[in-house]
Amino acid sequence: MKTIIEKIRQDVEVFNGQEEEALRRAGGIIRRGGLVAFPTETVYGLGGDALNRESSRRIYEAKGRPSDNPLIVHICRFEDIETIVDRVPEEAVRIADAFWPGPLTMILHKSERVPYETTGGLDTVAVRLPAHPAARRLIEYSGGYVAAPSANLSGRPSPTEARYVAEDMDGRIDMLLDGGQVGIGLESTIVDLTVKPPQILRPGYVTEEMLNRVIGEVDTDVTILHKDSDQAPKAPGMKYRHYAPKGELVIVEGEPDRVAAYINRFAAEAAAQGKRTGIIGTSESLAQYRADVVKCLGERSDEESIARNLYSVLRQMDEEQVERIYSESFAAQGFGQAIMNRLLKAAGHKVVKIERENP
Repeated sequence: MKTIIEKIRQDVEVFNGQEEEALRRAGGIIRRGGLVAFPTETVYGLGGDALNRESSRRIYEAKGRPSDNPLIVHICRFEDIETIVDRVPEEAVRIADAFWPGPLTMILHKSERVPYETTGGLDTVAVRLPAHPAARRLIEYSGGYVAAPSANLSGRPSPTEARYVAEDMDGRIDMLLDGGQVGIGLESTIVDLTVKPPQILRPGYVTEEMLNRVIGEVDTDVTILHKDSDQAPKAPGMKYRHYAPKGELVIVEGEPDRVAAYINRFAAEAAAQGKRTGIIGTSESLAQYRADVVKCLGERSDEESIARNLYSVLRQMDEEQVERIYSESFAAQGFGQAIMNRLLKAAGHKVVKIERENP
């Protein structure tokens, strides 16, 4: 299969003739059961017809994704949700009013229209209305219901640029819409509205505090910053190792000076063993580090920049064939919780906690 690549501008509501035709062609591909990768405000998605069981099977096959890992159904109008869910609770309406279009996914009880191939065998469905104009136009041309996990091979860092989609998916999918670098860089927040109180299953740009202000009490799944259980995942990213570079990644947590000393020591030991080493830090600490490859995620005070750069830095470590990677840790509150969740998944929860020195 030859993957067609078409360029699409970001942050425009009106597309030129060539772009509109590319979006129309892409929609036709999805209607016929094909697969199209496209930009959203979070990461690139790999889209197929959410109501076509064969399309969902093709998504799992293209990604090498376990079939019990649910897909997110993307819509382009709020009223379309009524086709794919059994009932729209009042909480869902309030969340949609506050955060849609945007980086927020709701889990609700599915209708009979949604095949189990799309939901990973579950009686619930994950639904999102993205903010990216090209994504919404594509969904409209596709018939209104696009199942779309991230457009990468299963387990790899999610793509924030089209070139990373092509790296994993060229020849596996029908079309790639190249919209440049995405804005947020981490997948959407997922909140489960089938339980009381509602529960965050995956942290993202929309935080627990933000949801609290809209619908009151919201719980957070305990596995977000801990190892996963053996239970079937209710949302993408809960059960399996995700976002991982090819090299071994270790997160080091503690006081900044002691973290830097530990990382430099063990990076040097790995280099002495013949391993190519990499370090992931921030602008405040980067000058302290010594390794074959040292990458900066941004300033600690700018969590949005860190999130936007995380997956591309992990991909760059692969491009430079780094075998052992050490990373600083980040705050486990607010948007930082989403950053740490992705890092922990990428590291397979390999964390070194450096205790404080006694005074």
